Amino acid sequence: MKNISLAIILMVAPTFAHAWPWSMDQGNQISIKPQESYDPANPGMYPFPSRSVPVPNTPTSSIEVKDKDAAFKLKNPVPITARSVDMGHRLFSIYCVPCHGKSGTGNGYVGQKLILQPWNLTSSNTIHSWNSPDYPDGYIFGMITFGGAVMPVYAIDLSPTERWEVIDYVRAVLQKRGIPAVASAAQKKK
Repeated sequence: MKNISLAIILMVAPTFAHAWPWSMDQGNQISIKPQESYDPANPGMYPFPSRSVPVPNTPTSSIEVKDKDAAFKLKNPVPITARSVDMGHRLFSIYCVPCHGKSGTGNGYVGQKLILQPWNLTSSNTIHSWNSPDYPDGYIFGMITFGGAVMPVYAIDLSPTERWEVIDYVRAVLQKRGIPAVASAAQKKK
């Protein structure tokens, strides 16, 4: 009987050990959590510093739109330059290649497993012409911002400027429009 009682006590004892304070030390720290104020009288996120100045050529929240219809009418504020195309290529490689593939034809590793194949973003697209007024830069911006049937929303991951840079890459490289000569000449002078 003593052995059974001892065995039950040994089996139950670890249960009580989890109730000690050290089991929650890492989760309950005095550190400030994301989007949390250190001032209890002023909870919430920090406001922008007074007298702060936005970075030039960076669209602010005014570029954000409420839906795809409003995005359709937007004009690309980021000129196609070697720098914007290079940054767009880097971002495309991170966010778009899994579905659209390196070539942009919709043959990425993830895209091949989807029921609906991702759109062909190249000029070889046989379904529609990217030069059509039905598919302006604002249309692509809206798709990146709000997503689509199988397209995820990237408004959280990419800033408005980064979304426009991805569009610059798609237009200049995948759709073979190139970098305008005026932008290339200005880039070389710098």
